[in-house]
Amino acid sequence: MEKNNKMPFGTKNYKIMLFGLALLVVGFIVMSSDSEPFGFGFLGLTLGPILVFLGFLVEIAAILYNPKK
Repeated sequence: MEKNNKMPFGTKNYKIMLFGLALLVVGFIVMSSDSEPFGFGFLGLTLGPILVFLGFLVEIAAILYNPKK
């Protein structure tokens, strides 16, 4: 049998995925570092969730991105 050792995504896809993962991590850190009680400040309610949402969008885009050869 012939083995296919080809990676499922290209290197550009993995770079985009790493950027999306970084956005997710930064978003969760921003949400957890809010100084207001129970995270009810701007960072916990607005900026953090926006960064997390953008991180998930970037991850979806990285999966769907098909580089032209």
